[in-house]
Amino acid sequence: MLALPLLIALLADAPQAASPCASPEHRQFDFWIGEWEVTLPDGKVAGHNRITPILGGCALREEWTGAKGNQGTSLNAWDPDARRWRQTWVDQTGTVLLLAGAFEGGKMVLQSGDGASRQRITWTPMDGGRVRQLWDSSTDGGRTWKVQFDGTYKKQ
Repeated sequence: MLALPLLIALLADAPQAASPCASPEHRQFDFWIGEWEVTLPDGKVAGHNRITPILGGCALREEWTGAKGNQGTSLNAWDPDARRWRQTWVDQTGTVLLLAGAFEGGKMVLQSGDGASRQRITWTPMDGGRVRQLWDSSTDGGRTWKVQFDGTYKKQ
């Protein structure tokens, strides 16, 4: 009977293992965490987005609701083996985007594809805690880009 209390005491005093997702790279996208109202360049509300850390800080979950009722979600995580950020986006129309990239130059830039059709999304932290999300697409292998979405995130 004495062994169980001794084991509990030893475990309580044992050093705790560091979180597997405590590296600085895992925190690079934390500026996006929050409850957001997203507006277009003309000031119209595009929708609302909720970004929450999950799985002990190993991933971020995005929950998008557009002003017209469209919905989508993404899972975002640092991939230490590839030394890249990865995003998987899915929406109610069945659209799936697989993006990968890095935080560089003060921006998170994730891109899909290496063929003719490409998507690129850039998140830029701004003054006042705001974030700009710019989504570009290319049909010519990245030689030219067309803006698909330009939104400014403001915390609710």
